[in-house]
Amino acid sequence: MFSDGIRPGGDLTELDGVNDHRPLRRVAGHGRVQKRVLSPITPPGDNSPRQGVQKIIQTLSGTSNRLQCLIPDGPDLLPPVIIPTETEDVVMEEQPEHERVVAIIRDELSDPVSFVINKNLTVLVKIFTLDCCVARECWCFTTQGMCTVGQDELVVVLECLPNEEMVPRDILVHFNAIYQDASKGKRVHHMGHTILDMPFLESRDHCGFLYVRPTFQCLHKLILPEPPYIFAVLLQKWEIPWVKVFPIRLMLRLGAEFRYYPCPLISVRFRKPVYCEVGHTIMNILADLRNYKYQLPQVKGVTIHMEDKKTFINFPRNRYNDIIKVVNNSNDHVMALAANFSKEADSHLVCIQNDDGNYQTQAINIQNKPRKVTGASFVVFNGALKPASGLTAKSSIVEDGLMVQIVPEDMATLKQLLREMKGYTLGCGAIGGSQPDEVVELRWVEDDKEANVGVKSVIDDQAMDGVTSLRIHNSTDYIGESRMIRWTEVFLLQVPDGSTRG
Repeated sequence: MFSDGIRPGGDLTELDGVNDHRPLRRVAGHGRVQKRVLSPITPPGDNSPRQGVQKIIQTLSGTSNRLQCLIPDGPDLLPPVIIPTETEDVVMEEQPEHERVVAIIRDELSDPVSFVINKNLTVLVKIFTLDCCVARECWCFTTQGMCTVGQDELVVVLECLPNEEMVPRDILVHFNAIYQDASKGKRVHHMGHTILDMPFLESRDHCGFLYVRPTFQCLHKLILPEPPYIFAVLLQKWEIPWVKVFPIRLMLRLGAEFRYYPCPLISVRFRKPVYCEVGHTIMNILADLRNYKYQLPQVKGVTIHMEDKKTFINFPRNRYNDIIKVVNNSNDHVMALAANFSKEADSHLVCIQNDDGNYQTQAINIQNKPRKVTGASFVVFNGALKPASGLTAKSSIVEDGLMVQIVPEDMATLKQLLREMKGYTLGCGAIGGSQPDEVVELRWVEDDKEANVGVKSVIDDQAMDGVTSLRIHNSTDYIGESRMIRWTEVFLLQVPDGSTRG
């Protein structure tokens, strides 16, 4: 039994002294079970501004449905808004006017305005001039409450249009759609996407979002939620094929377009797309750009580093099982694998499509930093090199990736050594040469620890960096009069050898 009197797996109604409770009955199919708690426990004396906000939200719409959207029908109507005051009190307006709200949002001395999307989701909105990095005036939309459905919090930084005096309501509507999907177990994540099938922000060309976790970008002035959170970058119609099958290519191409490494966090309306019709690309062989039925396999933590006459393909040890799946699913002559963006690299290959529709290779790098390590987005091992070529192996850059041609015997050796979790070095150059022209080294590196970076336990403030977790979408909700307890995530903590569990 826990120190608070709850048995592991027990019913929360035991807190009320009810010992003859009936066991929970789960409903057939997917979704959450709801269990009403007889006497909810509320913290005494909590009169904080946040508590006041919650009381206001609980009175909205006169319904107990926590998923009900409070955005009214009508193209220009806004959801209820909570406006900060000079005191600690808050003011709520159920039918706010754009002109009054935008004036507060633009006021640099005012706190962000909170739009109430539903009883558990609010969106903070503010306009900033980002003179520190991109010199643009932007809206900043930041969610609070996505975590209640197991979804990372979201941030949209949208460039302002000239003389814009209306809140871009479509962003709020889209946040609500994501919340509804996440409540059913369909969430968005880093390098994921959403596709829009209707006009968005006054254009049919605005067709979706790419979601990215910030790395080297400037976050000064922005409203940031508690980790984990991701930024949503607005996409154009012609960019949709790439976000579906190879999002890292699109992310880095946007970075090259805006001269911002690795990609901008700002969404720009009515911009020119960075890609047009797909045309001839090596990805036509490696992925289905027409029906999206298959794509290049990608394993978390795998990176490709190109240095002076040396290329390192890094496989994290804790991703062994995923690597072996790629090996076993490949054919005898070709093995291809997508890589991840590497924070250890100071530059990265980018695939540019010119006005003629042809693809070219460029590189994007961190500003004012010498280029020493360049990342690549994929690698293809081609085991069809013939001995008559006079080469031991051949390495070449193709678009934003790497093509390594080797003889069939080396392909078999490479796969076997990967199964044994051993490294392998390929020397590229002429047969009988004194030393190779270039070296490609496959190596196993330390475990991938990019999970839950910046996340802290809400119980004991323990850092969760590198700790694997699972999002829970089918569990029991315990409902009281004004509060609900929901299990949304479980963290898998490693127990040291020889320790006892209390």
